[in-house]
Amino acid sequence: MSDPDPAKTPANPAAVEAPESTALRVALWRALHAQIDAPPHVLDDEVGLRLSGLDLDPEKAWRKRPDMDPQGTLRFRASIVARARFIEDTVSAQAAQGVEQYVILGAGLDSLVQRRPELAARVTVYEVDRPGPQTWKRKRLEQLGYGVPKNLRFVAVDFESPTWWDRLTDAGCDPHRPAVLASTGVTMYLTRDAVLVTLRRIAALAPGTTLVMSFILPLDLAEPDERAGYEASMRGAKSSGTPFISFYAPDDMVAMARAAGFSMVQHVSAALLTARYFAGRSDGLRPGSEALLVATV
Repeated sequence: MSDPDPAKTPANPAAVEAPESTALRVALWRALHAQIDAPPHVLDDEVGLRLSGLDLDPEKAWRKRPDMDPQGTLRFRASIVARARFIEDTVSAQAAQGVEQYVILGAGLDSLVQRRPELAARVTVYEVDRPGPQTWKRKRLEQLGYGVPKNLRFVAVDFESPTWWDRLTDAGCDPHRPAVLASTGVTMYLTRDAVLVTLRRIAALAPGTTLVMSFILPLDLAEPDERAGYEASMRGAKSSGTPFISFYAPDDMVAMARAAGFSMVQHVSAALLTARYFAGRSDGLRPGSEALLVATV
């Protein structure tokens, strides 16, 4: 599906430094779930909507966007809220074991610190992203009265630079202590080699480090009833200049993680996420062709 340019959306504050369309859309899907899907909600998140500034429209024009169609985006938004909830559950479980670092790669409009202050207070959160959108987000947090707590560190990086990992260390993240790292909605835009480099780098971190990474299944492994929407999403990504270039069968992704050096690797399928978070629903809300890799050093 096509991505309207958020920098051209009138209600979008500080448009010159606006977040990327993908980050904005993910935040809006989380809010859409909270607003239109029947409870129990997998995730109650409208903070990202507030950050976007689109909540200021009294007629909720953001809900009229083509990529917010309630039925057409059912599987997509289910995947988004499922992966966010799974990661938050992972952070909570690891924090209970004494892990004190949480790194979000490509943080976008992530809102865990604002929505779950009791959880965020147990870890230092490192939001890693490009400088422009990160500056924009910091300003929005201050404008909305959330502020920036001491345990939230913004790590501005150029992902094209081979030394961007050093910025994370400079911000205080200790590679000799375990951490939870999350990378979602990223692998489809990267080459296989780039994904493998990332896996190897994380696998070299301290024992006990856990990575949760999302990946997209090849089209022929997607369920038949979602392939049309999947293809539309691929066309939209290509037309916006950010084509999907990498797809992985679960066995392939698991093998890559093991080859990179992880000691424990698990594929978390859409079926498993459905059983955990969507059991008993009658509205058809369940995740689509995005899966998760959970890998532990």
